[in-house]
Amino acid sequence: MGGKKHYDFGGWATRNDIECSDGRTIRKDAFIDNDGKTVPLVWGHRHSDPDKVLGHCELMNRPEGVYTYGYFNDTPQGKNAKALVMHGDIEALSIYANQLQQLGGNVMHGQIREVSLVLAGANPGAYIDDVILHGEGVDAEAVIYTGLPLEYEVASADSDAIEHADGEDMNEEKIEEKVEQTETKEKTVGEVVETMNDEQKEALYALVGAALESGAEDVEDTDEEEGEETEMKHNVFDNNEGAVIEGGELMHSDDLVAIGDELCHTAFNDVRNYGGSFRDSFLAHAEDDYGIGNINLLFPDAKAVDAHPEFIKREDAWVSTVINGTKHLPFSRVKTLFADITEEDARARGYLEKGKLKKEEFFSLAKRETRPTTIYKKQKLDRQDIIDATTMDVVSWLWTEMRVMLNEEIARAILIGDGRSNASQDKIDENCIRPIVSSEDLFCVKKNFTADEKKNADTMIEAMSKAHKDYRGSGAPVMFMAPSLHSDMLWVRDGIGNRVYKSDAELCSVLRVSSIVEVPLMEGLEVAETINNVTKNYSIQAIKVSLKDYSVGTDKGGEITTFDDFDIDYNQYKYLIEGRMSGALTKWHCAQVFRTELA
Repeated sequence: MGGKKHYDFGGWATRNDIECSDGRTIRKDAFIDNDGKTVPLVWGHRHSDPDKVLGHCELMNRPEGVYTYGYFNDTPQGKNAKALVMHGDIEALSIYANQLQQLGGNVMHGQIREVSLVLAGANPGAYIDDVILHGEGVDAEAVIYTGLPLEYEVASADSDAIEHADGEDMNEEKIEEKVEQTETKEKTVGEVVETMNDEQKEALYALVGAALESGAEDVEDTDEEEGEETEMKHNVFDNNEGAVIEGGELMHSDDLVAIGDELCHTAFNDVRNYGGSFRDSFLAHAEDDYGIGNINLLFPDAKAVDAHPEFIKREDAWVSTVINGTKHLPFSRVKTLFADITEEDARARGYLEKGKLKKEEFFSLAKRETRPTTIYKKQKLDRQDIIDATTMDVVSWLWTEMRVMLNEEIARAILIGDGRSNASQDKIDENCIRPIVSSEDLFCVKKNFTADEKKNADTMIEAMSKAHKDYRGSGAPVMFMAPSLHSDMLWVRDGIGNRVYKSDAELCSVLRVSSIVEVPLMEGLEVAETINNVTKNYSIQAIKVSLKDYSVGTDKGGEITTFDDFDIDYNQYKYLIEGRMSGALTKWHCAQVFRTELA
């Protein structure tokens, strides 16, 4: 077809004088300015995505419409589209055009910006009709769909017959009659007034004002050169179907036209009060009675304050204190050996009498072994969601969330346990990551408060300070407690109502710790302890420990590592972050837990 060589396919980008399903009818030479131009060939009008550009199209304006020659590029998506077209799987074309000029539903002029391959079209007048195999496609802006099966042939306006999608055969006489009906269809205020330029609108205002002033019922337009008179006897504002072109864009809006019809009717009736000026009357009523309809359409789109959504999370300053404060070992199986030389038989002895047997000392040995366990966090994203999230790097944001939550879970398991029941499959094994709060008495000394002592922060401070004599940890310990208990201690008052501790430094000095760290997860924290088959429940108030005495062991390869993979079957990316480690206190009496027994 034509003189083009080496093209991949040829077909009609659009055809004239056939009404599309969206109500538009392309008129002859509407896109004459595009004759000979080259535009991108795109898949499904995704022209904002470079991956959807399949090649380019050359446009030729013809009496029947706009014919195009398509050339696929050598990208994978271009080759794939070419195979679909050659196999007959894709046969429909569609255009994207802007700078449209419309007269009612008739598109009179516009600029084609791209041609797209689509699965189905709305205008039964354009299709791919020529595929070449040589070794290897509103208004100011609108998407105008086209497309037909190859075996569905449509003749131009000068042919013998035209077949419609509904199966109706129409001869040339019927075609001309349908086109004539379309062209003479009554127009609405939006279709007539908004297609005029400023000079034409001024003339309309003057004519209407003059007609109303003289009591004329019909508006007569006299052609001086031809000497003929044409009468417009119908009200152009009566039809509620229409389109309004604003600022180069087409808006289909029944509500807007209905408001316009009522407004114009009111303005006509009141035109005499404005000196015969229909324009002044129209603008006055628009401002006083109606304002600007749908003014929110003029507002700019909302913009995010931050590039990424902010995480709603628990206060986690304590997490870094735990993670960074522990001792890290290059092996995961941790064994601790202790020799108890506090026993009486371990004491050195005196020798008084000659010839007497010297007795050997005796002390017991204790051993504990801690093995590793795996802690992980897993997530997935659909590939199309990643592509569509154009305003942010959603993958990077997701990795951040996963690392934050993994660190919190590790710190939680070290300090107080993960809180899940023993029956839960997600529970972190407490024989592998041993919580400080429930460690054996050899490592952690428990101090119990009575219910009355718990109510008095001053009494608790004194008891915690005196308990320091039993502490054998390394260096200055840290005190972890709930935020509410910390506040109660800072607000302890003397006999005349003054605060006893003016700062954290003063309170830490009395408690004999280096710092106080608030842990929101300790609010209302309760733990159970079973000794000799007897279980008791305790409310935890505070934990005192030197984290240097808590060892976290990890073998080579068991460090916290990230993994990602793509699932072809479900078109999903999957993400995993995990570490294999052990953790336990490794020094005797290096921690203290302050608690209250529950009834």
